[in-house]
Amino acid sequence: MKDIPVHQLKKRSNIGLEIWRHEVGDIRLDETTLAAHRDDHYIFFVIDGGKASLMIDFNEVEFPTNTLYYVLPGQVHHAIGSEKAAGWFLAVDTMLLPPDYRKVFEGQLALQQPYQLDDVQMKQCRELLCLLKQRFLEYENSAFNTSIVLSLLQSFIGIAAGCFADSNCTSIKVSRPVELSQQFKKLLGEHYIATKSPSVYAGMLNVSETYLNEALKKVTGFSVSYWILSEVMLEAKRLLYYGGLNVKEIAHTLGYEDHAYFSRLFKKSEGVTPLSFRAEYRK
Repeated sequence: MKDIPVHQLKKRSNIGLEIWRHEVGDIRLDETTLAAHRDDHYIFFVIDGGKASLMIDFNEVEFPTNTLYYVLPGQVHHAIGSEKAAGWFLAVDTMLLPPDYRKVFEGQLALQQPYQLDDVQMKQCRELLCLLKQRFLEYENSAFNTSIVLSLLQSFIGIAAGCFADSNCTSIKVSRPVELSQQFKKLLGEHYIATKSPSVYAGMLNVSETYLNEALKKVTGFSVSYWILSEVMLEAKRLLYYGGLNVKEIAHTLGYEDHAYFSRLFKKSEGVTPLSFRAEYRK
């Protein structure tokens, strides 16, 4: 049995964002995009014409006109009848989502459901995404344009988070592994700096480390250790991009006394050194 493929955004974008517009009748020729897969990043959809559906973790989710939706990193999904819809697609690196917004998107114990946008919200999203796409296509040709693109992106993500924070989507019941995975992610967000041991998280959840690993792998495709490291590296990338601390200070902030070890860990995880990452994203 082949592993479910994981699509990595860094292979397609060097600023943590990809955006494109889909019209009714368009068929993407890339079969790997259409087949079942996971992403290591967030996906956002805004449907403003026609309708489409997506199979997400064995649940078919339908999108009528004027709906907003997102797919979490790790969720297995594939498109169904996407050529019948018109709208926007955004792939966003997790590091670009503020923690408060992530809590909204990741905090639901039920499978997230589409949010129906009213006319005002739809107009705001359409105008914002048009401008975002235009600036995204020009970001290498204008001073400060990367910052402008990311600011526009933050505005859209804030609108999306506000919509889902106001909704109560609990219509689909979840299994024990899904519930446990959500509880683990909540604990991880609170304790990842001080606690990096899978067994400690298992103890907090009153399950064995083996069972926690099995639950996480079943739901997300990744182990407990992977998610711990992912959370640490995510915060490291935020501090490198947004902050002014040097690598040694960032290592200590994240609970590593040995900053050389932290640098090796970062390079093994991200493929570049911390300073190379900072230089690439801040250029």
